[in-house]
Amino acid sequence: MTIAYDAEGGEERWQTVLRACHDKEPAIGQPVCGLWDIYGPIAACRHFPYVIAQLGQSLDGRIVTAPDQSPAISGPEGLRHLHRLRALVDAVIVGVGTVVADDPRLTVRLAQGPSPARIIIDPRFRLPARAKLLADDGVPVFAVQSRAGERPPRVQPVVVPATADHAPGSIAPAAIIASLAELGFRRILVEGGAHTVSAFLAAGMIDRLHVTVAPVIIGRGLTGCNLIPANGQQGMIRPQTTIHRLGSDILFDCAFGNIR
Repeated sequence: MTIAYDAEGGEERWQTVLRACHDKEPAIGQPVCGLWDIYGPIAACRHFPYVIAQLGQSLDGRIVTAPDQSPAISGPEGLRHLHRLRALVDAVIVGVGTVVADDPRLTVRLAQGPSPARIIIDPRFRLPARAKLLADDGVPVFAVQSRAGERPPRVQPVVVPATADHAPGSIAPAAIIASLAELGFRRILVEGGAHTVSAFLAAGMIDRLHVTVAPVIIGRGLTGCNLIPANGQQGMIRPQTTIHRLGSDILFDCAFGNIR
């Protein structure tokens, strides 16, 4: 484990990282200070699909204070980091529970760069018709579902059958990623919620996990990661980890390339 500070950089440096992802420039050459230390592994990846997951939590591992509350735990730089991750990927995944509870927009607002396609895992057709992520802003919206069924014109269905070895009606993370890869998505961000991130991690479908920890203690509420080992996995997972400072928050950059 190493420590790398100076996570900030000018917009010119950030544009270099963006070009490495979206213009398919060779991700080699002079490192771009702290920005490249954090985002270079994502820009430099050459095996696809490449899956990044993100969690923002408190010192005691909480992501919200209660199931029906979702205050911003991360500080300003932690939030900007999340928007930078969105800008680097082709698609962002959330479970429909996060949409119902938080009503996120999933757009890039706190950094320069394009907003990714929005993917909602919604096998039981719970997506609210007035969800903010359905805004008519030209960004594609997909719903991953386990059977055929009507969706609003704004939503493109992706039918991925549920599998018998998962909870009734649920869809295997590996099948979801395979279907998104067939649609041409190369870099994919799994943003939430905790159940979704945990399911993808337990299934061994995460290449990189970014956990930002804010200097607050909540004392109650939902935890960020709750693993039920899949496929007989036992024991702790020890990813290769690098630590970065994001203003008042600390980022743990965990590499899981050896899992899948």
